[in-house]
Amino acid sequence: METDCNPMELSGMSGFEEEAELNGFEGTDMKDMRLEAEAVVNDVLFAVNTMFVSKTLRCADDVAYINVETRERNRYCLELTEAGLRVVGYAFDQVDDHLQTPYHETVYSLLDTLSPAYREAFGNALLQRLEALKREGQS
Repeated sequence: METDCNPMELSGMSGFEEEAELNGFEGTDMKDMRLEAEAVVNDVLFAVNTMFVSKTLRCADDVAYINVETRERNRYCLELTEAGLRVVGYAFDQVDDHLQTPYHETVYSLLDTLSPAYREAFGNALLQRLEALKREGQS
């Protein structure tokens, strides 16, 4: 089952703008792809063990790297570009130039293929949200 939507309503990117200024990203092209990567992380953090934008691998205007550990304790380094997301390494901050993995249009699709526990957590979150909407509609 491929899940291509986010079941959770997300809050804004509070705090990132200040962090970007502190890290020297203010006014640079890097901020755009890094912002996109931060949004990706915030979308699915509830369904993985850990996920964060790499501080070791350099972001650029066209690429950012995201480290993720699934609930199965598998670690991946993901590349985010305009083409989508793909696995580029099997450890945090690791890029294997010889690795040929497919691009996924969304983080949901990518994690759906990597992690059965993500799929279950996503389904449970979706079910909880639907049940909450049903309760709100009945009141």
